Amino acid sequence: MKTFVALALILGLAACSHKAQNEASEAADTISADANATMSEAVNDTDAAADKALGAGEAAVNSAAAAADSARGKAGEALKDAGNEIED
Repeated sequence: MKTFVALALILGLAACSHKAQNEASEAADTISADANATMSEAVNDTDAAADKALGAGEAAVNSAAAAADSARGKAGEALKDAGNEIED
């Protein structure tokens, strides 16, 4: 949208002096650079959010795996104890 506005300004000023044309061109370049910087920042923010979300998901999976391992170990010990009780 900004680029479109800049282009419209350039075309509107086509009949103006060389200095006005240069200033319009510089303004268009500035607007384009700002748009590119904004898009780049948006990409970086999105990448950071995705990395954070994936890290949180990985931590949750690791926590669940550790809990399952612990539960399995406790269940195994309980079964051994039950077996020992039967033998006695």
